Amino acid sequence: MDSRIVARSSAVGAFAALLIASVASPAAAIPPSSAGGGAVESVIELPDGFQPEGIAIAPGGTAYFGSLADGDIYAADLRSGEGEVVSEGPGTPSVGLDLDAMGRLFVSGGDAGDARVIDPATGAVLASYQLADGSGFVNDVIVTRDAAWFTNSFAAELYRLPLGPGGALPEPSEVETVPLGGEWVQQGFFNANGIVAAPDGKSLLVIQSSTATLYRVDPATGDATAVDLGGASLHNGDGMLVMGRTLYVVQNQLNQVAEIRLDPSGTAGEVVDTLTSTDFDVPTTVDSFGNGLYLPNARFGTPPTPTTTYEAIRIDR
Repeated sequence: MDSRIVARSSAVGAFAALLIASVASPAAAIPPSSAGGGAVESVIELPDGFQPEGIAIAPGGTAYFGSLADGDIYAADLRSGEGEVVSEGPGTPSVGLDLDAMGRLFVSGGDAGDARVIDPATGAVLASYQLADGSGFVNDVIVTRDAAWFTNSFAAELYRLPLGPGGALPEPSEVETVPLGGEWVQQGFFNANGIVAAPDGKSLLVIQSSTATLYRVDPATGDATAVDLGGASLHNGDGMLVMGRTLYVVQNQLNQVAEIRLDPSGTAGEVVDTLTSTDFDVPTTVDSFGNGLYLPNARFGTPPTPTTTYEAIRIDR
């Protein structure tokens, strides 16, 4: 997320205005669908007033969306477009989302500074962690083989939730704060945003929105090195997705997605294409199903009301 409109309080509304100026188990209520084949919807309608940001898609084709307005989690079948709220939010945002191999949904809590782990089949909150104080913004999350990693857009640090044997969730005391160092320098208002694992699985890739720079981060030390993109910049960089050696970077207010071919280590890459759609209206994050990419339109700049319409858009990859 690079620009936020979270209509929960006047303070949050002012925060969003500043940002705009500056720049895998289906839920029980959603009929399971088999992986691969079959027609899919090109537009997924979301509830009015929902204010979507994050997306995570289960292998069977159920897409989960988080609400900036109140933290609700909405599940939609990509083949039928039907869906419903499967987990009621705590009244604070749900921002970045990711699913682990067990189908649990990891949720970034934005300015609440927290992270939640949700069972989307029941809506139950399995665990909650306070990662940052009231001055932080927990933005995005990626689940790797042994940990869940979260970014903080207002502080030069990542948060690591170690996963034990069988994916056991950690105790709050086991959560680690990993300072960002090396070439990383906090600049401007909004810094660490989207996060993914590099193709070789040995490092993390983090987009710094304020500098339009992609960094490779050593997870053991937090040392960051700018990825050599041959001089290309990633303005308005937000959510990201890695598929093999291809990295997709959502450039939200530009209404486009940069397609980057990376080397295996994630130290260098080349922008090989720019994907867009006339249906984009400030997309923020991205996930894939079949041969398509799905992106929720956050519609930053459109005043959010209880009747404002929202949707997710499919494009070919």
